[in-house]
Amino acid sequence: MSNDLFAADPKHRPYVPLAERLRPRTLSDVVGQSHLLGPDKPLRVAFESGRPHSMIFWGPPGVGKTTLARLMADGFDAQFIAISAVLGGVKDIRDAVVTAQVAQGQGRRTILFVDEVHRFNKSQQDAFLPYVESGLFTFIGATTENPSFEVNSALLSRARVYVLQSLTQEELLQLVDRALQALNEDAEEGARISMDEQAREQLAAWADGDARRLISAVEVVAESAQAAGRGTVDAAWLETSLSQNLRRFDKGGDAFYDQISALHKSVRGSDPDAALYWFCRMLDGGADPRYLARRVVRMAIEDIGLADPRATELALNGADIYERLGSPEGELALAQAVVYLACAAKSNAVYNAYNAARKFAAEHGSAPVPIHLRNAPTKLMKQLGHGKAYRYAHDEPHGYAAGERYFPDGMNPSFYRPTDRGLEAKIQQKLAFLRELDAQERARKR
Repeated sequence: MSNDLFAADPKHRPYVPLAERLRPRTLSDVVGQSHLLGPDKPLRVAFESGRPHSMIFWGPPGVGKTTLARLMADGFDAQFIAISAVLGGVKDIRDAVVTAQVAQGQGRRTILFVDEVHRFNKSQQDAFLPYVESGLFTFIGATTENPSFEVNSALLSRARVYVLQSLTQEELLQLVDRALQALNEDAEEGARISMDEQAREQLAAWADGDARRLISAVEVVAESAQAAGRGTVDAAWLETSLSQNLRRFDKGGDAFYDQISALHKSVRGSDPDAALYWFCRMLDGGADPRYLARRVVRMAIEDIGLADPRATELALNGADIYERLGSPEGELALAQAVVYLACAAKSNAVYNAYNAARKFAAEHGSAPVPIHLRNAPTKLMKQLGHGKAYRYAHDEPHGYAAGERYFPDGMNPSFYRPTDRGLEAKIQQKLAFLRELDAQERARKR
């Protein structure tokens, strides 16, 4: 009897995080993703069909990827197995297979959910294929990265990709109200919390489309307000209670893009101090370091390129180190990359060449490959002349087949124009030397 009494007393209930208490139990509870869950929309149809299929959820953090996978399992009365690609490995996959086989023997379906599936390497991803094909389990992967680049094509071809979107401001405001309602239901009289409109909107903007981040913040703010004896949270109190994380910009606002623009232009302008300032300013404002890492890699490719190829390597290393160490240690590696990029020789020659080549290729259609460049793996192809008269550059003086042509007939564009800065100065000299060899060869043939 005493156990029942304790269970009824909020003071003695086991702690359950607010995010878990608010986790949707049905599709109608889900906030957001109306483009997938609305009437006659793809995921709604999949739920209502009673026939689960393998899928990949691609979207930013905190938009409901795990929740939808759990709801899928509930909706199909299937066993739910979750694997984290960050923490798991081949052993976890094997264990999941055994568990699924047991369920299959009992006539029950299994949904295998793999979070951060892009973290698994090729062999680990390949390990799922035979079981997906046999129907042992329905595979659901979740990723924040483009599956076209991060998921094996074999696995990708067996799963349908659903793109999940960040929650809108209006949807986040709904969640603020739900979170406050849930907190107040358990609060004692006099300890309930309200939040004024400005605070609600500011909190929703700060969450940047991430429902999990929003709910955690509401819980922190409410606890701070209760400890201070406050019944109402206004914008000023919100700023104070989240002082280490809350700043006056959001990812959808002009201030965010102004600051990332300032960071990029400081790197391009070779000002390491300003670049480091804007980098730290954005971290201080709550910007996702992974987003900054992606932009740093882009800066290395776009503004430095072959003038100093080490810049791209250092940017990628910084991103990888952050993934391994997390915050705050990993942020130092990104800061190092930012400073190096700002100090490196600059060139946008590859960037310009790529854009020009893309435009040229689109405008000139599918010109045939010259016959001397064609592959000739069969006797018939050789008889047709494929690969005939091709000159193997390694056997030529200077390792270069002077005068050889590699464009389709009638084409002779020039895209890449290296600068005289950094390594590109040497590349420029090398290409000039090769062009001179071409000129000599053409003169010899006249």
